[in-house]
Amino acid sequence: MRLLGKSRIPLLFVAFGLLLLVGAGRTSAAKPPLGSGDFSPGPLVPWYPSSATVTTILFIAYALAALGVLAGLARMPLRIAPWWSVGVLGAAVLLTGPFGSADHLNYAAYGRIAMGGDDPYAESPIDWHDGLDPVAGAVQVPWQTTPSIYGPLATALQTFCSAVGGSNLRDTVWVWQFMIVLAWFGVRLLLLRMTATDEIARRRVDVLWTFNPLVFAVLVLGAHVDLIAALFVLGALWTMKDKPWAAGIFSGAAFSTKVTYGVVLLAVLWGWRKVARPELRQSVLHLLGGIALIVVPSYLVAGPNVLRQLRAAGGSFSYASPWSPVIRGLRNFLGEWAVTAISFGLAAVLMVLFAWGGYRLVERFGLARSIEDAATREAIALTFVLMTAYVLLAPYSLPWYDAVTWMLLPLLVPFAWDAVFVVRHLFMTLAYAPGRAAGIAPSVQDWTLGFRSNVTPYVCWAALVALVGLHWRSRRRSSR
Repeated sequence: MRLLGKSRIPLLFVAFGLLLLVGAGRTSAAKPPLGSGDFSPGPLVPWYPSSATVTTILFIAYALAALGVLAGLARMPLRIAPWWSVGVLGAAVLLTGPFGSADHLNYAAYGRIAMGGDDPYAESPIDWHDGLDPVAGAVQVPWQTTPSIYGPLATALQTFCSAVGGSNLRDTVWVWQFMIVLAWFGVRLLLLRMTATDEIARRRVDVLWTFNPLVFAVLVLGAHVDLIAALFVLGALWTMKDKPWAAGIFSGAAFSTKVTYGVVLLAVLWGWRKVARPELRQSVLHLLGGIALIVVPSYLVAGPNVLRQLRAAGGSFSYASPWSPVIRGLRNFLGEWAVTAISFGLAAVLMVLFAWGGYRLVERFGLARSIEDAATREAIALTFVLMTAYVLLAPYSLPWYDAVTWMLLPLLVPFAWDAVFVVRHLFMTLAYAPGRAAGIAPSVQDWTLGFRSNVTPYVCWAALVALVGLHWRSRRRSSR
C-alpha cells in the first residue's frame, strides 16, 4: 500500500507530461489543425505524430492516469496542493491546442455565425458563406452540416470568443481555452470552500478533480463546454443555502448552457423540501426569478430554432454506450422505430431505478455527510445520482458528459464505487482515443472502432453490475 501511494506523483507526472506533449504538438489524429494565431501561441513541439503513435501515447497516458488516481484513493495525499501548482498546470494548457475531439471547432463556428448576425441554430457551418469562412469552414465531419445543439448561453460565450478572435481560428479557440481553464479553477475553488471543514474531502478534491489526468484530459485539454455547465451547477449548489436568487441564476445558466445540466433545479427544490426549509415559498419565488433572469432573455434572443435543435439532439446512440450492442443486435430483426422505442424505453426505466438506488445508498451510508447544510447535502446527493444515472445508462454518452459526476464525487466520503468510476471512465476515454474522424490511418481506425464497439460497452455493463452489487451488499449489511 505504501509503495502504491508513493507511485502516485510519478504516475501523474508522466501522464500529464504525455498529454501535454500531444497538445503541444502539431496536427495529428487527436488534434485538429488550427493554423497560426495573431496573439495566441502556436505549437511548441515541431512534431506531426502518426495516428498509430498518438493513439499509443494516449493509451499509455490514460492507463498511467487511472493508476495514479487509484494510488491516490488508496493512500490520500497529506495535504491539498498549493494554488501555484494548479496555476502552472493551467498555464501549460494555454500553451497547447485542444485535442481528443473536434468539438471546439464547432463552438468557434457557432460563435462566428452568431457574430456575423445569422442564426447558428438554423445555419450549418459548411453552408454558411458557402463553407469559405476561415472559422466556420474549419468544422470537420461529421458535424459540418449540423446547426448548434447547445444552449443560448453557450452560444453567447462562443460569440464572445469570436468577437475577440475575429476571423482567426486559433485565436478564437484560444479565448475559449481561457474560459475553460478559468472554469476548472472555479470548480476547484468552490469545492474547497464547500469542504472547508473536512480535510479528507479537501484532499479528495485534488485526487479526483484537480490532478485527475483522465478528467483533465477530457474536459480541460479537450476544451468541452460541459465543464462550464458543470461550474454553473456547482454554483447553484453552493449558493442555495443563503442566496436562492443566485442559485436560480446559476441553475438557469446551467440549463441555458446545456439543457441536461438543468437537473440541478430539481435537486435544489428537492433539498429544500426534504429538510422543510423555512420560508420555502419565498425561496422558490427567488429561485424562479433568478432562473427567469437568465433563461427568458437568452432564449428570446436565440429565437425559436434553438428549441427545434434541442429536439433534434435526441434519438442517437454512441458506440461506447452499454446500449450499443443491444441496439445493434435488435436491428437484426426489428425496425428502427421499434429498436429506438425498446432501447430508449429500457434506458429510461433503468436510469430511474439506478438513481433511486444510488440515492438510497448515499442516504444509508451518509456518503454526503462532509456537507454541513442539510438541504445542500440532499441537493448534492440527488444531482450526483441523477447525472451519474444519465451518463452510465443513456444510449448516447461521451466521456465529457461525466463532468458533474467527477465534480461532485469528492464531496462524497470515500466509498468502493470510487474505483469503479475510475475504471469505467478509463475505458470510456480510451474508446474515443485518438478523437478525430479524420487524419487517422484505416488500420488504426478499425482498431479503435473495434475497441469502442466491442470492448468498452461490456466494461460499462460490468461497471453497472458492480455498482448494483455494491447497492445490494449494502442493503444486506444494513438489514442485519
